Amino acid sequence: MWKKPIVWIPVVLAAALTLTALPWSDKAQADVSLKAPRAVQWSDFLGVDAQFQYFDPAVYQKQMAALDALGLSWVRLSIHWAVIEPTEGNIDFTALDGAMSAMAAHKYNIVAYLVGSAPFATSAPVGAAAQDQYSPKDVNVFANRMVTLAKRYPQVNTWQPWNEPNITWRPVPDSAAYGKLLLATTTALRAAVPTANVGTAGMAYYSQNPANGSLMLADLLQGLAANKLIVSYHPYSQYPEGDDPAAKDFIQRGNLVNTTLHNHGVTQVWATEWGWSSYAGPVELQPIIGVNGQADYTLRRLALMSAMDYQRIFLFNLTDLDARASARDQFYGLVDLNGDPKPVYTALKNLFDVTGSRIEPADAPAYTNSPGDLYNVAWTRADGSHLWMFWSASGSSVTLPTVTSATLIDPLNGARTTLANDKGISVPLKTSLQLLIW
Repeated sequence: MWKKPIVWIPVVLAAALTLTALPWSDKAQADVSLKAPRAVQWSDFLGVDAQFQYFDPAVYQKQMAALDALGLSWVRLSIHWAVIEPTEGNIDFTALDGAMSAMAAHKYNIVAYLVGSAPFATSAPVGAAAQDQYSPKDVNVFANRMVTLAKRYPQVNTWQPWNEPNITWRPVPDSAAYGKLLLATTTALRAAVPTANVGTAGMAYYSQNPANGSLMLADLLQGLAANKLIVSYHPYSQYPEGDDPAAKDFIQRGNLVNTTLHNHGVTQVWATEWGWSSYAGPVELQPIIGVNGQADYTLRRLALMSAMDYQRIFLFNLTDLDARASARDQFYGLVDLNGDPKPVYTALKNLFDVTGSRIEPADAPAYTNSPGDLYNVAWTRADGSHLWMFWSASGSSVTLPTVTSATLIDPLNGARTTLANDKGISVPLKTSLQLLIW
């Protein structure tokens, strides 16, 4: 029942954007200075994926307490149709009722998706593997089940029909077939629960469809704004900066998709999954980076995404998963199976303690002696002080000639260093995210 992408799909996004898999590189092309399009309120911008109903209530209450301590309130919940309705007409709401009640008590904003075909509804041939990944025989039956859920759980803010149909839709990913399910479900949900928001399924990666080489979101583009849908995808990559960080391909791909969607009238673009596993192997596509690498990668990607045109993003995953998941997929969590914080959780807490709950876009400070591959984003904190997020793969330091005194903070370990120089401070660089306050 744990489901994550297991296949990387090498499809061309645009002439200059192919999906490669190169390591973090010092092949500097140009500094990247990003300025966010809007202020960021962490509690409204960053959420997490979760699977509360598959845990004992005492365990998921501990998970929720950890989430509350981060000051976050958006949760994306996975619901597997085959699990809750193994036989037709016998829906088991017990675990889901408990989880929904607990989330309501914590006042979470909930996004929920229903994925997979129940055994009685699948179009899979008899004896076929992964029968739940086959499309439903009747999209209206799927739509009806989502209506049942929406009526039972009115606290859910947004409903997503299916998940990653561009890779988990058999016999082959089919944009037209998924479009029929999406339209049928959207129409049914809005008729039954007019207050509910509806979104597309979160598309794997940038919605590449291996069946025809297209982007599924491009195939569906004309209907997205017309039906007032929230649109989401899952920009997983090998490294925070992309699969070839020297090419800055995550920024290029994300900007390409987001700009296209917004230019066609889509107002809400969400990244409903992204993250890295801290697994120890055997290697499954993602390199082994361990718990410290997970913390490092997560902070760098969060710094980039906060300054790009996403309206909301969800980190996969709040918690590690058990042996029902693959070796890799068991270890995406901010907390472990016992609900105890991992280094990535501590790093996020350190980051939020420095930034505060809300940050405003600002211009980057003047700097000299750049190594040429400096990534940096500037903000203003609520108290009016300056915040600079930055890192470099190759440089040792950068000079800020107009800043004479500042505090340097490493969010991975919480270390703080005072920097002062009447002629402008020299700021040491690392490959990991650093914070400067003045």
